[in-house]
Amino acid sequence: MWLKDVFGTHKPVIAMAHLPALPGTPRYSRERGMDFMVDHVAADVEKLVAGGVDALMFCNEDDRPYVLKAGLEQITAMTRVVTEVAPQSIPFGVDFLWDPMAAIAIAHATGAVFIREVFTGLYESDMGIWSPNAGEVMRFRERIGAEHVRVFYNIVPEFAVTLGTRDIAQRARSVAVSCLPDGILISGLMAGEEPDIRFFQDVKAVVKGIPLLLNTGATPENIKAYLQVADGVIVGSSLKVDGYTWNAVDPDRVKRFMDVVHRVRDSEKVQS
Repeated sequence: MWLKDVFGTHKPVIAMAHLPALPGTPRYSRERGMDFMVDHVAADVEKLVAGGVDALMFCNEDDRPYVLKAGLEQITAMTRVVTEVAPQSIPFGVDFLWDPMAAIAIAHATGAVFIREVFTGLYESDMGIWSPNAGEVMRFRERIGAEHVRVFYNIVPEFAVTLGTRDIAQRARSVAVSCLPDGILISGLMAGEEPDIRFFQDVKAVVKGIPLLLNTGATPENIKAYLQVADGVIVGSSLKVDGYTWNAVDPDRVKRFMDVVHRVRDSEKVQS
């Protein structure tokens, strides 16, 4: 699998670096401005890197309510933040809620090596009817020369319910064949919520050779079980002060989480 080549380990931990609300969105603070945003994210990045995570993913988590098409002011502001605070020692990626074209563009401009987005399906969502177009996004990636940017397909988007009748395993199998994902993500219904662990077993049974990662709900208490069936994890909320998505990163929580992950990895080495 390509995961170890990119992240330097098996079962990588990709930690979220959440941006405060960007310009043009309801929660953006004009008084604090862009310099505050850069400093805020830089502090979280420093704590996460020091805590030993394997990669970071930048996300405009506080741009609530979310939209399906990014504004130019959001794209340019996020590009500035990522450019200024991106780590040199570990790889990083980009997630833009919920515009995959923006994510690809920002990733290509900043040197990110992967993105996470919803690329397929039809959903009733908090943003209205949601119908992503994987073909359009992948053609855009090719057109701008960003083929090196790996794409994680989230097949269980938060804040939305599928309007189709296929189960998760059927959707994953179809996506694996028709949409060229580099990785597949399974999520809970909202940020911080854990999905049914049986979903991973079902998808693993029908999808071969494509990494499968836990996308939400990881905690020190459950990560050992998930890493028995998942190839890695994206984690955000449980690394924050009080486990609250919108708080700053808590170094003690990062250490506790990574201690469990290291024990899982060490155990697998012994068994192999």
